[in-house]
Amino acid sequence: MTSATKTVHPPVTSDRRSILLVFAGLILTMLLASLDQTIFSTALPTIVGELNGVDEMLWVITIYILASTIMLPIYGKLGDLIGRKGLFIGAISVFIFGSIIGGFAQDMTWLIIGRGVQGLGGGGLMLLSQAIIADVVPARERGRYMGIMGGVFALSAVAGPLLGGWFTDGIGWRWGLWMNIPLGILAIISAVFFLRLPKHPRNRARVDVAGMALLGITSTLLVLVSTWGGTKYDWNSPQIIAMGAGTLIAACLFVFIEHKADQPIMSLHLFKDRNFNLTTSAGLITGIAMFGTLAYLPTYLQMVTGANATQAGFLMIPMMAGLLLTSIGSGQLVTKTGRYKWLPITGMFIVAGALVLLSSMTATMPVWIICVYLAIMGIGLGMSIQILVLIVQNQFPNSQVGMATASNNYFRQIGASLGSAVVGSLFAHRLVQILTERLAESGAAAGSGGPGAGSLNSLTPQIVRQLPDQLRSVVIGSYNDALTPIFVYMVPLLLLAGVLLLFLKEIPLATSIDREPILEEGPEPKDVGTERDGAEADYAAGAQARGRHAAVAQPETGNAGG
Repeated sequence: MTSATKTVHPPVTSDRRSILLVFAGLILTMLLASLDQTIFSTALPTIVGELNGVDEMLWVITIYILASTIMLPIYGKLGDLIGRKGLFIGAISVFIFGSIIGGFAQDMTWLIIGRGVQGLGGGGLMLLSQAIIADVVPARERGRYMGIMGGVFALSAVAGPLLGGWFTDGIGWRWGLWMNIPLGILAIISAVFFLRLPKHPRNRARVDVAGMALLGITSTLLVLVSTWGGTKYDWNSPQIIAMGAGTLIAACLFVFIEHKADQPIMSLHLFKDRNFNLTTSAGLITGIAMFGTLAYLPTYLQMVTGANATQAGFLMIPMMAGLLLTSIGSGQLVTKTGRYKWLPITGMFIVAGALVLLSSMTATMPVWIICVYLAIMGIGLGMSIQILVLIVQNQFPNSQVGMATASNNYFRQIGASLGSAVVGSLFAHRLVQILTERLAESGAAAGSGGPGAGSLNSLTPQIVRQLPDQLRSVVIGSYNDALTPIFVYMVPLLLLAGVLLLFLKEIPLATSIDREPILEEGPEPKDVGTERDGAEADYAAGAQARGRHAAVAQPETGNAGG
């Protein structure tokens, strides 16, 4: 008996119980990662006041989003090459380590470092969770699972601010970081025992280190320009001009490297697909709108309505309810009907309308009206976020699904970075400017019980509530007038996204999982060459059919477990 190479075709279906066990672990890890994007939004005013760093406020949120953004394509490509389970456990471990650093931070610098390390792991938690589902569930049945994953973002959008507020008002904001330690360990245990994925193809291609480095440099410089431009440095300053030029140079070098790489971290062939380009553009815009709004609205609610941190978290519940309802409902609807194009289009126009409504908020507006506006925004986001990811995954075979999902998420996270950075920069700059002008006009000074120029960085909701009525009105009005006009600036972007999605081609969702053959050593039948050639021809034919967008959806067979 001779030893030769034979083709082994991995199973494309799993029993429902196995999928549900895997899915439960993925939900836990996604919840960890998404919570940390929002948990400090209500705690932020207290944290920066305690650590004396209002001028560095936006970095507590932005650094996490930036770090996770940089890591998305890295996790995506490495998962395609070497498998996702080991990477998944490693990402959770890094996330826990970052939580420990941030939890014991005694100044803003160490808090920001800890948040950055968290982001390095958090990017893997979000991306790999989405890619792992694609490993075990066909696209047609995946909608119900992706909808629930979207619901996790909805839950974290409210649970994060709520938990952050509860910790801040109770046992301390540091528990917003320390709670990740036991939950992360539980997630690792779940992954070790329950995460059993199909055997992964062997790939010995060289890792695209140059592409990874250039992508990180490009992303970092882009966020620095958007963060510091017009605030720390003038837009025409040598520093901003140099960083802007560096961003363009690094981006051009990245494209050149990806064109030459054997296994590019973000293959340029993705951008030849119309649906990928349209959904990725819409995802970037969604990231700008969502995180530009969510990052600073809880702070606004505390300062303007007088709510404490916990109450500000509760005020975000209508948005969570709307997002949760439409995210799960749209996922179920897509699985049942196979139709999906109309959902993100409608969602974009709804979000645009919600931003117009939010821009009309005033310091004296009843809180319940603000809650209605937030619910409308949640409804629109729930119809969009996970459906866009599903569309991307449906365009490419399983061997590329990690890279494709990561690339789509990367641009959405770039939008989140830009949204939180630009809105944060504009908000902080306008706030300091308006406060300084109005305090000067009112004759307020530190000696008269009001905040002087040197104490603006330590302004917390508690301090604002203790100010004399006249000064409190000045501060509240300044917060309102600094933030609300920024919402309307984002409306044209959402309208553009809705128009772009009108050009989507609604390709039937796949009812099976395309896999590359796995090559193993062992006895080979006499006619194995014919068998292997036939298998590869079948796979190529399937890819060509998908490329021609000529696939015809088959009737659903079996349950969600295949």
